[in-house]
Amino acid sequence: MVDNKIYPEIRTKGRILMGPGPSNVHPRVLRALSAPVIGHLDKEFLDIMNLTKDLLAKTFMTSNDFTIPISGTGSAGMETALVNFIEPGDKVLICINGLFGERMADIVQRCGGDLEVIQGEWGKIIEPDEIEKALRMRPADIVGIVHAETSTGVLQPIKPVGEITKKYGALLVVDAVTSLGGAPVRVDEDGMDVVYSGTQKCLSCPPGLAPITVNKRAEERLASRKNKVQSWYLDITMLRSYWGKERFYHHTAPINMVYALYESLRIIHEEGLEARFARHILHSNALKAGLTAMGLELFAQSGYQAPMLNSVKIPEGVDDAGVRKYLLTNYGLEIGGGLGPIKGRIWRIGLMGHSCTRENVMLVLASLEEALADQGFHVERGAGVAAAREAYKVA
Repeated sequence: MVDNKIYPEIRTKGRILMGPGPSNVHPRVLRALSAPVIGHLDKEFLDIMNLTKDLLAKTFMTSNDFTIPISGTGSAGMETALVNFIEPGDKVLICINGLFGERMADIVQRCGGDLEVIQGEWGKIIEPDEIEKALRMRPADIVGIVHAETSTGVLQPIKPVGEITKKYGALLVVDAVTSLGGAPVRVDEDGMDVVYSGTQKCLSCPPGLAPITVNKRAEERLASRKNKVQSWYLDITMLRSYWGKERFYHHTAPINMVYALYESLRIIHEEGLEARFARHILHSNALKAGLTAMGLELFAQSGYQAPMLNSVKIPEGVDDAGVRKYLLTNYGLEIGGGLGPIKGRIWRIGLMGHSCTRENVMLVLASLEEALADQGFHVERGAGVAAAREAYKVA
């Protein structure tokens, strides 16, 4: 017998998720997630896999044949993108301006890669000139960079990086975990060779899959490996055989998560990519207008602020955890704190996918004003909401 007082049924009320991820999930996606399980080699499921691949390639804005979701979270996507293309001794240049660039560098070392880093400032982009200078001094086989740095809210321009890496014969690996579905990820146009993401952010799907796309140039490098890929589970030469025409068994796919991803991609393309990107910019601009009207200062470099993840400096004398607890306790509203060297210095406010709405912008501004006042920080009453309202009128 199970004692229901000790082990109660899960009855969470949920939260309004406005942190760095996960985001709130559309009810249609939750319904898809609860559809009956079928076999992972059942023709009906194989058809869903094919449709998911097609929509995923459209979301990545690519014609790459190899575009699939890896069974694992976004970190599994990062590891897949690196372990498959790095062999011991390969020269790898990683651009670091936040926590997730640091994680890329860690994986490179675990692969036995000959690591060099460009150490940028947290909160600012990596200047393309710095990448060219580094490659001129020491050619690299692979360059890794983060598109939208989750720890800081910086949106990195990729096209100039793609042009530079191609000029120097390097493969470009891009982290698009936070950006995919919320900002343009132009894989083909911007010269990205390998790109990975996660389902739980702007795709507004539960965490558990890591979309990845690999172009022909990267596939050629993979085919020329001298050693086996160090990870059996993440070896994309085998995964390609499962997701391709052969359908060779590799692992039991997370069937219901694929359902959920498929439905989330349907929703994205019903809205349209350009309309979706415009929605994220609209609500981000309103949020930023409200935050600055409240006397708060934005953290990420001006002109390079990711619309789906807005970072704001915590005022002196205000308790980071106290404010976040206030929002969660009184409004069921979650925002994120800082990581690494900027822990306790910033809040990260997400506007991702299904969570990116006018209602949520107004809620976070009004409730944050209240939380700050509770700590004795003076905010002109209603200033944030009023400024956001004006921003919407202008738009």
